[in-house]
Amino acid sequence: MTQRNVKIESRVGLHARPAALFVQAAARADGDVTVAKRGGDPVNAKSILSVLGLDARHGEEIVIAAEGDGAETLLDELEALLSEPEPEQA
Repeated sequence: MTQRNVKIESRVGLHARPAALFVQAAARADGDVTVAKRGGDPVNAKSILSVLGLDARHGEEIVIAAEGDGAETLLDELEALLSEPEPEQA
């Protein structure tokens, strides 16, 4: 299992569009992918309800983990989704 800590920079955290993109990326993995608040129990990152239920917010640090071939690449992609600030709405 490969894991890393990620600070959420997306303005809306794991809600709405970031959560949907996050789950879509996790769903492509062959093995298990989990996400957890620091010190919290990991949840399946392939489920939109689990990810939304995590209720992680901007500025919080979470732990993402994946296993199997391509785990590092997958975690890179997931981290990029959560670390990129959303553009300001006009």
